[in-house]
Amino acid sequence: MAGATGTQDTGLGVLGPYELRLLRAFDSLVLSWAQGVKAQERRYPFLVRAGDLENIDYYENFPHLGLAAAAADPDRLAQLRAGAQEPLRELPASVLNDTGLALPSAACYSVYFDLRGRTLPAPENRVTTVATCFRNETHYEGLRRLLGFSMREIVFIGTPEGATDHLERFKGVVLGLADLLGLKMETQVATDPFFDRTGSRATMQRLFPVKEEFVVDGLAVGSVNYHRNFFGERCAIALPDGRPASTSCCAFGLERWVHALTARFGDARTAAEAVLEAA
Repeated sequence: MAGATGTQDTGLGVLGPYELRLLRAFDSLVLSWAQGVKAQERRYPFLVRAGDLENIDYYENFPHLGLAAAAADPDRLAQLRAGAQEPLRELPASVLNDTGLALPSAACYSVYFDLRGRTLPAPENRVTTVATCFRNETHYEGLRRLLGFSMREIVFIGTPEGATDHLERFKGVVLGLADLLGLKMETQVATDPFFDRTGSRATMQRLFPVKEEFVVDGLAVGSVNYHRNFFGERCAIALPDGRPASTSCCAFGLERWVHALTARFGDARTAAEAVLEAA
């Protein structure tokens, strides 16, 4: 159930009890996949440093999505409220302090930032995490497109061969689940702005797609992403032999899966039972 003001969807959706049960059932299923490949489960801070995002060209590639966490100055806020003729509906920038903290738009960034400057213990390393992510979209649409949403990722950090194998494995797993649940799913190649569209990285992307989305009824419910050694270089993450690590990830938008599965089975309760049976 999505929250909205008037006719405009605010992106502040609310999950009911059966939708929550479905979300948890699906997330538990994905977590079991991660445990099957010995991915370490971790929980990272809810915020990221703006400087870390700048280091990976985030604000160049995604300037429209960025959201920050800024503290209000008590004195300026009190002055504003004292002069207001009606209750505040928003906090203007004039009462906010500068901030070095941002709201993440993907769960995997924190994995790479946490590994910054480290040498990996093995050629193949996997991490799984779930995060509340945020995107400053032009519009919102129920559980299909939210301002704040849950993202589960299974991340690989290691050799190039391991990174591509990781994607092929989970691409097959996800498509197999869709078949089992009778979910009409297709994969679509998408572009990754982390790769310069006019440079050699863009050429490589066309030769080997670095992002494929799992699409159900026009909605991308997840993706597999190959970053090559981009994050390994930017975050100075090294393989045991000293080479920059390659990374890849399989990502799931949990609320989008709730939407797609509810549409497939008619209601969230039935959908949850189907996912539990599939597990």
